[in-house]
Amino acid sequence: MPALMSIGWLNLDPNMSNLLRVAVFGAGHMGRHHARIYSELPDVELVGIVDTDPTRAAELASKCGTNPVASAGELIGKIDAASIAVPTVYHAEVSKPLLEAGIALLIEKPLAPDSTVGRQLVEWAREHNCVLAVGHSERFNPIVQAMNRMKIKPKFIDAQRVSPFRFRSADIGVVFDLMIHDIDIVLHLVRSRNYEVRAVGVNVLGEHEDIANARVEFDNGAVANLTASRLALKTDRRIRVFSSEAYLSMDFQRRTGIAVKMDKNLDILQMARERDLSDLSEMQNVDFGSLLNVEPLEVDDVEPLRAEIESFLQSVRTSETPEVSAEDGLAAVELAEAIVAAVKQHQWDRG
Repeated sequence: MPALMSIGWLNLDPNMSNLLRVAVFGAGHMGRHHARIYSELPDVELVGIVDTDPTRAAELASKCGTNPVASAGELIGKIDAASIAVPTVYHAEVSKPLLEAGIALLIEKPLAPDSTVGRQLVEWAREHNCVLAVGHSERFNPIVQAMNRMKIKPKFIDAQRVSPFRFRSADIGVVFDLMIHDIDIVLHLVRSRNYEVRAVGVNVLGEHEDIANARVEFDNGAVANLTASRLALKTDRRIRVFSSEAYLSMDFQRRTGIAVKMDKNLDILQMARERDLSDLSEMQNVDFGSLLNVEPLEVDDVEPLRAEIESFLQSVRTSETPEVSAEDGLAAVELAEAIVAAVKQHQWDRG
């Protein structure tokens, strides 16, 4: 009998393909994309699709060349990893038996509906020594990856994420629905978990906020201004980052970005320092932008969700900490929770 090589909890036969058996829980919007990507990856077997709607599960399973499965119990012992793409309020209920069985999980964002449930998920993963990744796919956006390569230390971040109402995620507000993407990116860039929050928001369609703005001041001095709306006429997702090293502007929708680096613009900065205000006024007809050295960010042509899933599977194979860890996901939930609390505390009518 061939020897087995142990990598974390996963036993791999060195004489066999590095095959991972996976399943997808939830056949809705995100679950469909997870299933599609798993079905296209080498060394991955999509064992089944689980959904509370048998017809929907069967439809997606048929498209992806796999089987609909009635419950998680039928998959215990038959899979190594799974994506959890059910509504956020069911993340803990669905994930608990899988984590207890030692199954690695990729849980779609947000990790949990609140920090209490989020901490419980993190604890279950630690207790059973499971890889637990969180589906903040914007972290894998080529624009964010390009920004990571510059290794800047942000001082001010301005993020805007607006879109028309999609008739999804009506059970949560815009902070947990849309702003959560930028919350994760900001926490990733600033590298601080201590902050003060001020926020305002308005609920228009229901009991949860549909428009929100938050100002987050971190203990290291960095400041983030976050705006999110799901009542816009068109989709717009942008972020600007200001630092001592560079100014970055990125468009997530178009996957384009520019960098204005300090060291590449010393001449224009020196010129500005050497001239007084009267001299500069004589240059009012000069296009300031034409004087700057502006570099396009090098962007890889990759699908963020595919990169996220491939990274998750690599973590399963090596037991390395995922790119977006359970702790990262919990930190995003905690800040989102603080922003929602600040929204509720704001008094509009003070007269």
